[in-house]
This record gives sequence, structure tokens and C-alpha cells, in this order.
Amino acid sequence: MKLIIQIPCYNEEKTLPQTIADLPREIKGVDKIEIQIIDDGSTDGTLAVARSLNVDHIISFKQNKGLATAFKVGVDNAIANGVDILVNTDADNQYKGHDINRLIEPVLQGNSDMVVGCRPIDDHPEFSYIKKKLQRIGSWVLRKVSKTTVEDAASGFRAYSREALIHINIFSSFSYCMETLIQAGHYNLKISCIKIDVNLKTRESRLFKNLIHYIWQSGRTIINIFLLYRSSQLFTGASLITFILGCGLVARYLYLVFVEGAPQDVFWPSIILAGIMLAISFGFYLTGLLTSLIAANRKISEEILSKLRKDEVCRHID
Repeated sequence: MKLIIQIPCYNEEKTLPQTIADLPREIKGVDKIEIQIIDDGSTDGTLAVARSLNVDHIISFKQNKGLATAFKVGVDNAIANGVDILVNTDADNQYKGHDINRLIEPVLQGNSDMVVGCRPIDDHPEFSYIKKKLQRIGSWVLRKVSKTTVEDAASGFRAYSREALIHINIFSSFSYCMETLIQAGHYNLKISCIKIDVNLKTRESRLFKNLIHYIWQSGRTIINIFLLYRSSQLFTGASLITFILGCGLVARYLYLVFVEGAPQDVFWPSIILAGIMLAISFGFYLTGLLTSLIAANRKISEEILSKLRKDEVCRHID
């Protein structure tokens, strides 16, 4: 059983040594623990520090590509190196290394494909009142979209089984946290959570500039991923609603004219509006049909990618 602890880094020369020092070196049920650093185009001495710490895997980008890309490349490299469990943690030492033992336990026992370390949002000493509320609202929205029960959707402290890694495909350029949850819910993977504590903040977040930027990026990511995986449901629902409205207007016209005896020319605006609604309904229906075909094609592509990843694992084992 091989565990790879992955740490995406961007200008983390000051915090990286302590983060790595806190990581466990032995865990019951794990035969081998390796550390993987993804240097996301750091302009300080992060790369040199990582090399001096003798970590097992170092991936370095020449320029900053973002957390989502760093995570995706790290996943591919972990699979190529025969990973059984991948743990992702932050380089700023926000998460406590000794919690990794509890984080991977559900995966080791075969009870989960993904485990999320949920922070104490309401009791977090460094979260403002507004941030606590936004975290709660954001996690609630993501639970509805992903059909999961994760309380802290923004937490980057997670463990993934090999099966989960094989099915994960990152499209976002902002963060992998929300997208992986939506995909896990889409593929009916087993997801669980554990309660964790966090260390005191060592620096401000580099993922977003302020709360407005975070809300904008997070909202856009949720909408984009929802459209990617649930667009057929969206357009089918819109088609049904506009169809019912159009038919309702037609029924109203027929009732008033042929039952109540009202003049026909008085209700022409309603007939025109009904025609518009029915035309829109037909347009939504065609769009939903098109998105269904695109989704089927995407599913085939994802299955091919998953098979290639499985073959990569098999070649490593052989």
C-alpha cells in the first residue's frame, strides 16, 4: 500500500520545511509513504528548499498555472508512480500532519473513495462573521449541486483512493476542490468527512485576492461544472416550464373565446405570446438534446481516459 502526500506550492520557501516536518513517516496499514511537491512557478527559493528536503517527487512549472492545474498534473504523476492513496495538503501548514492518519483510515478500510477534512467553520478563530456565513452558504450550494453531504466544500485537505483518482478529470483553472466533489457525486463515489483542527494562519491566501474575488471564481466554477454535468436536466426543465406556460395561454384563449364567448381579436397578444413560449420551449428541447449527445460523447472520452489510467497502474504493478 503506497501513500503519496501531495503539496502544491507557490512561493512557500518559509513554510514548506515545517509542513514537511509535520508529515507522518509511518502509518499502520501503509507500506510506503512518499512526498510529492508541485512547484507552481514559484519565484522564491521554494524549488531549492524542496530539493534540500529530499522529497520523493518534484514537479516544477516555469510559470504559475494555478492550483487546479497543479493538482491535475500531480494526480497524473501519482498514478504513474503506482499510488494507492493520494493525500493533498497545503504548503502553508494550515492542516495538521498528524491528522493524515485519520484522514486515510476510511480509504484504507475500503469504506470511502474520497475523504474530506472539514475545518471548524463556526469556531474558526481567524474566520470573520461574513466569511463563516459565506463558507456555509457555499458548502450548502455545492452539496445541492454535487448531491453530496460534505460540510466544508472548500477544504483542500483530502484523501483520494486510486479508484477516485482514475475517474477525476479537472476542467477548472481556479481550484480543484469544488470540481472534484461534483465529479465524485456524479460518479457515485463514496465520500466521507472527518473533523479536523487547523494551525494558525502563516500568510494570506494566494488563491484569491479578496472575498469578492473568491465568490466570483467559486460561483463561476460551480455554474460551469453544473452546466458540464447537468445541462441536459437544466434545458429539459426549462423546455417543460415554457411548454406548460405556452399551453396554458392557448387553453386560456380557447376557454374565453369558445366557452365565455369573448371576442377573438381581443386575445391575439396572448396567442402571440403563447407561440413565442412554445417556440422557446422547442429551442430549449433541441438544446437539451444536443447537450445530451455532447454528454454521451464526453462520457465515452472519460471512460477512455480512465482505461488509460488503469492501464498505467497495471503497467506499474507488473
